[in-house]
This record gives sequence, structure tokens and C-alpha cells, in this order.
Amino acid sequence: MKCPFCNADDTNVMDSRVSEDGHKIRRRRRCQACDKRFTTYETVELRLPQVVKHDGNRAEFDRNKLLTGFKRALHKRPVPTSYVDAAIDRIVQKFLSTGEREVSSRSIGESVMQELYQLDEVAYIRFASVYKSFQDIDDFRNAIKEVKNPHEQLSSKKVT
Repeated sequence: MKCPFCNADDTNVMDSRVSEDGHKIRRRRRCQACDKRFTTYETVELRLPQVVKHDGNRAEFDRNKLLTGFKRALHKRPVPTSYVDAAIDRIVQKFLSTGEREVSSRSIGESVMQELYQLDEVAYIRFASVYKSFQDIDDFRNAIKEVKNPHEQLSSKKVT
């Protein structure tokens, strides 16, 4: 660590403490060259992967976009905010834990659909209708059948 006063490379750590929230380490340092003291903070840097869109463009992973998608799908539905936050946390954690540098927007959409399926059937159908670009009433019927009889749909998909 370089000294901010004289730019010397040689500094000693005199004291280290974990912050109250447990997410940072505070280090008190002393420069060997100029004998001045300064404080540094060490934090974990979690880097979410880049999102690769269907057209090949890349964008930053944005938790707020996930929240917007959930809010639209769950508009006027009786789902507690804490459940939505937990679902978004699971999605973010899923993509952090892969360690991949890129993730397709399709993978994110599929994860949102899985979470909505667990939270609220109506919200799932709303999201799926936009995400899967439903073209007619048959698309809605098929999605509703899938929600009502998930095991039946899965077994019929394996046969075809």
C-alpha cells in the first residue's frame, strides 16, 4: 500500500478491526518513510456478470431492472415485498455463484419466471406472456394449463 503523503511503498499495518456491520476491515497504517499514519478500508468486491442481450449487446447487471419486472408482473397482487426481495436475492446470488463473467438475458428471464411461478400464478402468466411473446389466446391457455397441471405438462413435453 502506497503512502498517500509521500508515495512510499513501505507501510506497516498497526491495527486491524472488523467494522460493526462485519462487511469491512479497517486498517490503521504507518508509513516507514515519513512516519505519518493513515486508515484504509478493505471490502469484498462482488462483481455481477455482464448481461448479453439477444442482439449481442452487453449491459451491466441491474438489480433495479429485476425489481421493475417483478413489480409489473405483481401489480395489484397480494405478494409481500419481503418475498419479492428474497426472490431477487436468490436470482442475484445464483448468477454471482456461477463465477461467470457473462450471462444471457434469456437465463435471467428464465430465473425470473421460475421465481414468479413460486410466488404467484397470475404474475407468472403476466410475465410469461410478455417474455415469451404470446401471439394468441392458445398461448395463454397452454401457460394456464402448465400452471394448473405442472406434472402433466412436463410428462407430455418428454413424450413429444
